[in-house]
Amino acid sequence: MARFGRAQPGRLEFLRLDFEPAPRSIRRENYSTWLAGLLAQKFPDEKLESLSTAADLEHSLSGNYARGVLRHGPLRWALLAVPDGESSSSAENSLAFALLWLERVRQTLRGGAVAGLRLILPRNSSAAIAHRLAALDSRLPVELYEQDVARETLDRVDPRRAANERTWLVPARDAESLLAQARPALEPILALSPAAPSLHPLVETREVWLRFRGLSFARWKEGRIFFGLDGARQELIPATQPALERLLKRLDLHRSPLAGSTRHALYRAQPERWLESLVQADPAAVDASLHPDYLYAQVFAGSPSSRGIIDLLGVTRSGRLAILELKASEHLQLPLQAADYWLRVREHQLREELPSYGYF
Repeated sequence: MARFGRAQPGRLEFLRLDFEPAPRSIRRENYSTWLAGLLAQKFPDEKLESLSTAADLEHSLSGNYARGVLRHGPLRWALLAVPDGESSSSAENSLAFALLWLERVRQTLRGGAVAGLRLILPRNSSAAIAHRLAALDSRLPVELYEQDVARETLDRVDPRRAANERTWLVPARDAESLLAQARPALEPILALSPAAPSLHPLVETREVWLRFRGLSFARWKEGRIFFGLDGARQELIPATQPALERLLKRLDLHRSPLAGSTRHALYRAQPERWLESLVQADPAAVDASLHPDYLYAQVFAGSPSSRGIIDLLGVTRSGRLAILELKASEHLQLPLQAADYWLRVREHQLREELPSYGYF
């Protein structure tokens, strides 16, 4: 090996060390072998052209899944499977990765057409994905399966039946009632800052949080108020009132569009909540058709298989339902997450239940 500035060449040695794959990698490889055998039984007339659990970061393909291609005559099916033992979030997020894999197969395929997508999930985990399939183009063939490792079976799932589960929203009147109960104690805090911190009721825990441009700094519960950042909270009593005032001055100095440094921790904390506060204050900045009088923040939407919080639920001036899911940076799950929330609320709208929940 030659180096500039040296009269004599140096010596570089490469030594092979014993390598032991991680237990997780071994489980995934074993799963791929097991899945290949199961696919051969389930689809005897089809050929498994490829199957891999290796991550492909360039194309945003996670190593949490097994992905492959099945060929039946001139047609090919893109396949993505969730191994047993992966986290529940892996199953819930699988549809986005399956669609990315389908697109990758279409781009790389030479000769023959892609028939559609097959998605294989662990037993009793298909309800959330079946629900989201309703947001896809109906012209895209998608087959949904559940695997049972113990029985070594692969059963096809009817998405319409699997997605047939009741959803619910937290009634707006419950949030309004909680706010009315807490507001008298919180009004003095609101008066301390020209930025006017916002109030956010959490009906599930019977709490009201105060946020300064999206950053949580205090909470009310059962008549008591606690304030502070990063878990170091103290109860608001006359003796701690000066500490609260100092905290608000710090927030006003560093968490402001006019802050001297955008690298300060208080400026960079909880960016999506800050974005939410900006949109809530001026929804027309995002879409001029949004009705400013009907915009609800942090709406809890649940179902037996999953739960979530809608960033902003609104309606346009023409009466069209609007769901705003906000991210401060690129997020692979954003489109399907927003579609999932829209499907839930749309179901209540079609059943004319939104007025009974106190919305619009």
